[in-house]
Amino acid sequence: MTERKEAWFRIIVLIVTGIILGVWGYLVCVLAIVQWLVAVFAGKRSKGIAEFLEYWNTESYKLYRYITGVTNQRPFPFSEMERM
Repeated sequence: MTERKEAWFRIIVLIVTGIILGVWGYLVCVLAIVQWLVAVFAGKRSKGIAEFLEYWNTESYKLYRYITGVTNQRPFPFSEMERM
């Protein structure tokens, strides 16, 4: 894809991925509180919650890098999510 088309496509990616990450962000806030409560009462963090939160961090970072033109690697859902 040419740079001009890629630049226009970034708008579509921003809208779609922004909505997904925005909704996902609310869940991340709730899970961050749950993670804190688990750490306080159980004495250790939940690995599953931490991994889920890390997916959000990674995809948000990929979106910011793509939108600012640092990379042409598209974020989720336009590419596969990276497994950890």
